[in-house]
Amino acid sequence: MIVVTGGAGFIGSNIAWALEDRRLGPVVVCDRLGDGDDTGAGDDGEKWRNLLKRDLTDVILPENLFSFMRDKQRQVRAVIHMGAISATTATDADEIMKNNYRLSMDLWRWCAEHRVRLIYASSAATYGDGGQGFDDDASPEALSRLRPLNLYGWSKHTFDRRVARMIADGEPAPPQWAGLKFFNVYGPNEYHKGGQQSVVAQVYAAIERGEPAVLFQSHNPDYEDGGQLRDFIWVDDCVDVVLWLLENETVNGLFNCGTGQARTFLDLANAVFKALERRPEIEFRPTPEAIREKYQYFTEGPMARLRAAGYDRDFTSLEDGVAQYVRGFLAANDRYR
Repeated sequence: MIVVTGGAGFIGSNIAWALEDRRLGPVVVCDRLGDGDDTGAGDDGEKWRNLLKRDLTDVILPENLFSFMRDKQRQVRAVIHMGAISATTATDADEIMKNNYRLSMDLWRWCAEHRVRLIYASSAATYGDGGQGFDDDASPEALSRLRPLNLYGWSKHTFDRRVARMIADGEPAPPQWAGLKFFNVYGPNEYHKGGQQSVVAQVYAAIERGEPAVLFQSHNPDYEDGGQLRDFIWVDDCVDVVLWLLENETVNGLFNCGTGQARTFLDLANAVFKALERRPEIEFRPTPEAIREKYQYFTEGPMARLRAAGYDRDFTSLEDGVAQYVRGFLAANDRYR
C-alpha cells in the first residue's frame, strides 16, 4: 500500500486520485478532516469532499500514523508526504515545526529503518526573495545560503537542510528519497484553502460574482502592475512528477517542481477570461502593507536537475492548464476530482 499524508488536501488528494486511476494502490490517506483548517486559511470541514470519489483502504489521523504503519509495516511500500501547515501567513512557530519538521523527521527515520521509499513536499518558499537564485542544489553549502521569508518556508528549508546533512554524513536513509520544491500550483480540490487558493480560483470567483478580477499593483519600478512573475504549474504536472519518481526508484534528491517558465499574473488572469470567453476586466489594488516588504516579484524553477535525472515529459502551458481547470472543474457542476 501507499500512504499519502495530507491526502485530503490539495496536492495530496490529486495524488490519491492518480494512484487509484492508475491502479498503483491500495491507498491510505493520513489527514485531519475536522474543524480547523490545516492551512490556517479556509474551511477544513470541506476537505472530505476531496476524497468523496476515492476508493481508500483507510483514512487515519496524524497522531495514529505510526501505530498504523507499525501494524502494517510489511504492506507499506511508499510514503508520499504532502501533509503540512502550508499557510505562508501562519505565525505559531512551535505548531509549524511540530507539523512540518518533526513529523517529517520521524517519517524519514521510520522509512529508513523499515526500508520504505519516501517522497516529500518541500516548497519554493525555501528560496526566500530569490536573491540567491532558484537552483535546486541540495548540497549543505548551497542550502545554507537561502533565507526563507516566512515560517512556512523556514520549516520546509530546515528539513531540507537536515536531509542534506544526513546524506552528507552517511546517516541511514530510506531506499529512495526525493523532495519536491513545489512552485505556484493550481488545480482542482484546493477550495478548502480559502484565501490561500490559487489566483486562478480567486479570479474565477470574482468573475462569477460579476466583479472585475483584482491583482496587486506593483511597488517595484522594474515591474508593471500585474507584471509580477511566478512559475505557475498545473497540479497534474506535479502528480506526474510524483508518479514518475515512484516508477524510478533509483532517483534520489531534491528537485524543483515548476515549469521552468515564469509568467505574469496578468497572463494568468487573461487566461481565465479567455477560458470563459469573456472580455478581461481587471483592477489593480495596492499590495497589503503587511506583506509588501516581503513580496516576491519573480520566481522560476530551473528544471535541469529533474531533467538530468531522466524526467522528459512536457509541462502544461499556462493557457492550457487554466482552460482545463476552468472548464473541467471550476465551471462544472461537480468541481471536485
